[in-house]
Amino acid sequence: MRLIDRVCLITGGAAGIGRATAERFIEEGARVVICDVNEEQGQETVKELGSQCMFHNVNVSHRQAVQEWVDDVVTRYGRIDVLVNNAGILRDSQLVKVKDGVLVKQMAEDEFDLVVEVNLKGVFNCAQTVAPTMIKQGRGVILNATSIVGLDGNFGQTNYVASKAGVVGMTKVWARELGRYGIRVNAVAPGFVQTQILMAVPDKILDRMRAQTPLGRLGQPRDIANAYLFLASDEACYISGAILRVDGGIVVGT
Repeated sequence: MRLIDRVCLITGGAAGIGRATAERFIEEGARVVICDVNEEQGQETVKELGSQCMFHNVNVSHRQAVQEWVDDVVTRYGRIDVLVNNAGILRDSQLVKVKDGVLVKQMAEDEFDLVVEVNLKGVFNCAQTVAPTMIKQGRGVILNATSIVGLDGNFGQTNYVASKAGVVGMTKVWARELGRYGIRVNAVAPGFVQTQILMAVPDKILDRMRAQTPLGRLGQPRDIANAYLFLASDEACYISGAILRVDGGIVVGT
């Protein structure tokens, strides 16, 4: 029961890694409040995880919605012990695509903006909103979802890589700024994880992902949830500013 009675916020908590993290935290005694933009999945997750879980429909890129969510949690519980900034989206495309010397496609500006709004600004919004409560408490944990591609880069993911590399930078800044208040800030960098995002990926691509991973398999959401659990717990009380790769040993190639 490493998180007994701790109040934990998880963004993008209705499915995938976020849902697995909520489940894992509840198993360790936490009271979990998830947010997501998918109302139906969010309500279903709460039904499955039980009375220790609550759901709010929140778009993390909307600052006022985040503020109202956090205010409600503080009013209800009086504290926030852990924030997991898990919410994120993909809109993959090459910077430019050329065929026979002619430009045929390029990443749309609105798709670049949308990914950065959710994956980077959303993390900023949530962290900045919970920080005053954690400072007042004199303790807290902020955990950010980056990615191995935020560290290594990846073909066709300019927007996603930019957002996740930005999360790495913000994690290191906040660890320095907030450490004096007893707040630890770390990030987890997953590799290829078998979530709903991969359901549309062809089998031959999935096979290549497995082949590129030294451990020979895709990650499971619970693998990442276990990393979040460790970093959220007192077992990691002297870890801050770290980027923990949970990737089966992979290094993304060209």
